[in-house]
Amino acid sequence: MDVSTPAHGRLRSALTRLTSSRSELDAAQDSARSHRMGGTPCGELTGRRRVVVAGTLRSVTLRPRAGVPALEAEISDGTGTLSVIWLGRREIHGVEAGRWLRVDGLVACSEGRKVIYNPRYQLLPGPAE
Repeated sequence: MDVSTPAHGRLRSALTRLTSSRSELDAAQDSARSHRMGGTPCGELTGRRRVVVAGTLRSVTLRPRAGVPALEAEISDGTGTLSVIWLGRREIHGVEAGRWLRVDGLVACSEGRKVIYNPRYQLLPGPAE
């Protein structure tokens, strides 16, 4: 029997869904959606490279830096995370935890994490929208 038949693929997919945790399934869906949108996987990001990343905002926090307001958000695409920081901003309408976002900018590695400062961004509809 040929193991690459469509029925075998559907069985493998069903078994994966049944044996995976909810967070693993969410990560796989986020990764697939990010890929469809042309995003670079967060897990593959390196410093000093212009990228487009699409994912879910996991957190949004106001963190002043040297007395200047800074809106900081963490994006997850299922393969890893990326911090984005808008300097001089206290809030951005629509940028809130749980929202899908696509950002475009230059990746820097700062304090052991991947960061884009002042990225261009696009608010995206959620998976159910």
